Amino acid sequence: MPTLPWTVPNPAPPNTQAFVMASRFEVRSARNVPGFFVKALSAWRQVRSAPGALGASLIAQPLKRTFFTLSAWEDRDALYAFAATEPHRSIMNGLRPTMRESTFTFWEVPVAELPITWANARQHLADQARLDATEAGAAR
Repeated sequence: MPTLPWTVPNPAPPNTQAFVMASRFEVRSARNVPGFFVKALSAWRQVRSAPGALGASLIAQPLKRTFFTLSAWEDRDALYAFAATEPHRSIMNGLRPTMRESTFTFWEVPVAELPITWANARQHLADQARLDATEAGAAR
């Protein structure tokens, strides 16, 4: 399971909160894995120089067609600015047809708690997936 370890692009201002995002992506088929991985690496390079990025990590499980991202930001605006900037914006739009499932979750932590552990992130993702499933069931 390839993992890109926690990288710190910018030092966190002391005594502040970090805005954390974790995501889980599953592609439709094994043939989508290489393209997704290449584009994920491009986004990884972008986050390493993104203003407001406090840390990031990526886990790829190619045999399961699943990818996880974890990042911390100075605030929500910094994350959204990154997502709207090229190449990330085009990557998101281009990969949409290859996606089977996606889960996103957000929370805040004191910067002293960085880096976020993958165990913590996976718990947040599992909680969000349950909430999403409940809401989808209620909407039917």
